[in-house]
Amino acid sequence: MKLEDLGYSAFFESSRTALGLGNYGVARVIAEYKEAYRVKNTTNEWLAKITGRQMFKAKSREDYPCVGDWVAITARNTAEAVIHKLLPRQTILRRKYSNKSGAQVIGANIDAAFIIESMDRDYNLNRFERYFAMVTEGNIQPVIVLNKIDLISEAELDLKMAQLKDRFKDIDIIPISALTSKGLAGLMAYIAGGKTYCFLGSSGVGKSSLINKLLGTDDIKTKAINIVTGAGQHTTASRQMYFLTNGGMVIDNPGMKEIGLTDANAGIDNVFEEIVALSIKCKYKNCSHISEAGCAVLEALKTGELDKDKYANYVRLRKEAREYKMTEIEKGRSGRKFGRSVRQTQQKQRKK
Repeated sequence: MKLEDLGYSAFFESSRTALGLGNYGVARVIAEYKEAYRVKNTTNEWLAKITGRQMFKAKSREDYPCVGDWVAITARNTAEAVIHKLLPRQTILRRKYSNKSGAQVIGANIDAAFIIESMDRDYNLNRFERYFAMVTEGNIQPVIVLNKIDLISEAELDLKMAQLKDRFKDIDIIPISALTSKGLAGLMAYIAGGKTYCFLGSSGVGKSSLINKLLGTDDIKTKAINIVTGAGQHTTASRQMYFLTNGGMVIDNPGMKEIGLTDANAGIDNVFEEIVALSIKCKYKNCSHISEAGCAVLEALKTGELDKDKYANYVRLRKEAREYKMTEIEKGRSGRKFGRSVRQTQQKQRKK
């Protein structure tokens, strides 16, 4: 095995050199625990912790390692290591924390994200767009996976595939059944050696079951859907990377009840390219596409050229990203104000 087999590339090696980390070994974070990480290179795995200096210098959760990261390490022994530095990320997947400001880093250096919805109770086109915005903001390729196709007829599946292809013209779609393994070969064929993929979706859509199928084992514990509520049961407690026999790497994630967006304007523009193209024709450059005269987007909505549900979701996601950005700006102002107050107090004390 070579480091390249674990996803290492010239990007990370040049970053390592530029940061003066040539005397340290490198390893990839393959699991994240409370205050500790599992890291791996070509010869060994360690339980690793970051240094106190890193904790002191960290400004946010994004400054801490996450699954998929490459880190500079030294081994204490065959079981334990110390993480000295986090290498720059090539891609990042993050979402807004539920009920509070700030972002939660879900994974890093991911090539493609499998966004899974199931055919029982989970199917929702707007939710797909929300995931797409989050994923493409981090420069990650989204892929749709329709699981539990054994629960619907071929005619129903054809209808849903037609809906998806009409609304998401440039997104690959993989229909599959974790129960019967139908479509499993198509999913496996999509995964390339040396590349990293993550599975995203609500609890109960079958993420862990699909990874078990790809692994050919039952390493990841799963639970049945609650037959009373129809709700998925949370089984994956932490993020972890798994290694397939074909050399591909997949990350399992806990189910997401909420998919809060950060400042994902670029990701939203990527997902809603049709609306972005229409906006060029708007009368005003700063058009909000909500009530302005001469708005090309509203005109397309009126004529039926633009899908009403797609437009409504665009407005909703734009509003959410804008609110997150304003919250972060206000937080920055508050921090600067506090810093000035501290400096003024220190100056007064020195004058006494």
